[in-house]
Amino acid sequence: MLKPDFIFESSWEVCNKVGGIYTVLSSRAKTLQDEMKDRIIFIGPDFWKENVCPYFKEEKSLFAQWQWEAKEQGLLVRVGRWTIPGEPIAVLVDFNPYFEKKNEIYGWLWEHYRVDSLHAYGDYDEASMFSYAAALVVESFYTFNVQRSTFTDKTRVVYHANEWMCGLGALYINNKLPQIGTVFTTHATSIGRSIAGNQKPLYDYLFAYNGDQMAGELNMQSKHSIEKQTAHHVDCFTTVSDITARECVELLDKPVDVVLPNGFDDSFVPKGAQFTRKRKAARQRLFQVANALLGEQFDDDTLIVSTSGRYEFRNKGIDVFVEAMNRLLRDRDLKKKVLAFIEVPGWVGEPRKDLQERLASKQTFDTPLDVPQVTHWLHNMSHDNVLSMMKYYDMHNRKDEHVKVIFLPCYLDGKDGIVDMTYYDVVLGNDLCVYPSYYEPWGYTPLEAIAFKVPCITTDLAGFGLWANKVFGHDGEIEDGVKVIHRTDYNYSEVADAIKDTVARFSAMSAKQVDACRKQAVALSKKALWSEFIQYYYEAYDIALRKAEARKAQ
Repeated sequence: MLKPDFIFESSWEVCNKVGGIYTVLSSRAKTLQDEMKDRIIFIGPDFWKENVCPYFKEEKSLFAQWQWEAKEQGLLVRVGRWTIPGEPIAVLVDFNPYFEKKNEIYGWLWEHYRVDSLHAYGDYDEASMFSYAAALVVESFYTFNVQRSTFTDKTRVVYHANEWMCGLGALYINNKLPQIGTVFTTHATSIGRSIAGNQKPLYDYLFAYNGDQMAGELNMQSKHSIEKQTAHHVDCFTTVSDITARECVELLDKPVDVVLPNGFDDSFVPKGAQFTRKRKAARQRLFQVANALLGEQFDDDTLIVSTSGRYEFRNKGIDVFVEAMNRLLRDRDLKKKVLAFIEVPGWVGEPRKDLQERLASKQTFDTPLDVPQVTHWLHNMSHDNVLSMMKYYDMHNRKDEHVKVIFLPCYLDGKDGIVDMTYYDVVLGNDLCVYPSYYEPWGYTPLEAIAFKVPCITTDLAGFGLWANKVFGHDGEIEDGVKVIHRTDYNYSEVADAIKDTVARFSAMSAKQVDACRKQAVALSKKALWSEFIQYYYEAYDIALRKAEARKAQ
């Protein structure tokens, strides 16, 4: 198997924490850094300029001569380390100078690869200019090292582009530096996500959808075009799960070369007494917030349940979670109080002052605040999907109700003004996590939950759910640590009932049974560590390098 001497990997989410790809890259980095020792270089967008990036530590001495050369070429780069486990090298590049030659770049792209940029809108231009800048960084670094004979004909280099946002750069490298092997990973097809997000049935009709036609119908021509052409022209095309691999065949007309499942690095999961202490602290804080908001006392016997992720109301199954909690209100099999949190960043305005005052007073309260469903004021209170659905179902967290649902509409970064704990510190306080996704190429949230010993509920429309079923050899039950619900385009109601029934069943379990569940959850998470999954990446690098070697031989 051919192994790379150098890997360049670009993503919009390098040193930029905005979504799940940040977790993929940042958790995988240590495994590759341990193997490659500063020969993996991540390239991300430089939004911060003179301001401090919280995820990046600049080191002017790293590749100092090349840095000087890059600046001479007009490349505005900062080189340093990504402040994550392994501290890999990262290059942040300012892509703003390229907007003035945007039309020229898009013209080149059309001429060489027939990529349609005419219908671009929103974040397309920004992503494309970053992608172009990232490719220039690689070209500059590669050429500099060839001129100094640090790189020779025998030096094996891989360029790995993540998502459609980095497609332009992958095509540029493919064209200008054919001796570099190119890998492209789509973490979700842009058109598949759009079909699902537009309330259209994706799975039953997948065989019949034409990706190009749907792109026109959903105004997605440019994103679809760059994604499709990159998939067809790179040396190795990959995605993150078997379910998304099916999408690629049908919507991009290109089967993937390798599936790269998303692993996990559990080095930061607390152990032993520290875990117990942190779990207790998380539960206490969530109970304090609930008491201050709802005016009700919660003892440790209360089940803390949550869902989290991006605010894709249907795709992430937030709608079916609210539905299930509403049905649970009337379930006679429920043996404990349930405190359910929806931890999804909305259009947040500010933390509630009245809630902050109560929390600061350290008292306990017996009267609820007004609007006891939400911890932060939103800019769109009257049009928010979660609050609207709760209002429609008359879910007002009344004292006599055994199920309380609280919307935490912000990033849990430790500075939200209410909980003031990070997501990972909060998640381990849960008894059960629920992620009933309709569209989920992989699903980091359930994997994170089980790594923190929290059993979870997911669906077989999530790549992770399918993988769990494959490992179990049957459909996962809560006793396995992960309950995998069968979900289709049309069985929303059955999914809501299955969640309700599983939570009720879990509430009736003895401490011994719950402990067994938690142990099973952790055991499954160990099978999804990067040390298990990194082999698929080496397979992808091998495919890309062999094609690059074949080009060199021609």
